[in-house]
Amino acid sequence: MTKKELLQKLPYKKPFLFVDEITAIDENGAKGTFLFNEDLDFYKGHFAEKAVTPGVILTECCAQIGLVCLGIYLLNDADIIAHGGIQIGLSSSQMDFYEPVFPNEKVLVVSEKVYFRFNKLKCKVKMYNANEELVCKGVISGMLKMNENG
Repeated sequence: MTKKELLQKLPYKKPFLFVDEITAIDENGAKGTFLFNEDLDFYKGHFAEKAVTPGVILTECCAQIGLVCLGIYLLNDADIIAHGGIQIGLSSSQMDFYEPVFPNEKVLVVSEKVYFRFNKLKCKVKMYNANEELVCKGVISGMLKMNENG
């Protein structure tokens, strides 16, 4: 599966897609980027005078790149995924935040697989800004389940 094909298999669409590009992926982790465009809807009300990206959105970006993309890659069954035969759910997250992300900032997410067993994927994730400063880091876990109809 190519990186482009992987992106097409994500169960997200705009405005809730927080992955622009997967720059690297293998059985041990993933790297990808996202540009937080100033036109994103949540900026209209989150500190309206000086918009900043909410931590929950930063966590979602880390989960989409670092957990979901990696999970799809690890499953590597294009037929199951293409027919909606997979459910993905975040089961836990613990994140620490160090730097804000403002509108029009591009971030890099790097994940490292801790384990993938019994349909549970656990990863360490880190997000960096364009200055290579650590924005946030943490541990995210999710369940990958095959649909009975899929």
